[in-house]
Amino acid sequence: MQSRQTTDVVLQALLMAIWRRKPRDKVLIHSDQGSQFTSMDWAAFLRAHKLEHSMSRRGNCHDNAVAESFFNLLKRERIRRRTYRTRAEARQDVFDYIEMFYNPKRKHAHNGMLSPIEFERQQELNNKGV
Repeated sequence: MQSRQTTDVVLQALLMAIWRRKPRDKVLIHSDQGSQFTSMDWAAFLRAHKLEHSMSRRGNCHDNAVAESFFNLLKRERIRRRTYRTRAEARQDVFDYIEMFYNPKRKHAHNGMLSPIEFERQQELNNKGV
């Protein structure tokens, strides 16, 4: 969480995701048409990490529905209920929401009432034929 969403910030976030998830297969990275996602640094990073970029036409918001849904929940369930004294406090609270509640515990109707982590575990087991 920074005050501006620069190319450097989105590259750091994507690198953190790659480091944590260690994808084995090709990963599709969807973005909007912001300048940070059209920069030469962004394109070079995607190539270097074997990531495939997806960007829809202007005004086509349906491709971003999952992200929009997540941010709506984050705001509704956490951010609008709090007042933060500092950016660091807000950053820690958002981290806690994502890592301690949303990913491991929050059940989703589109995932068969499983949390994101449990849904991924089941998908991995299904892919292994277990």
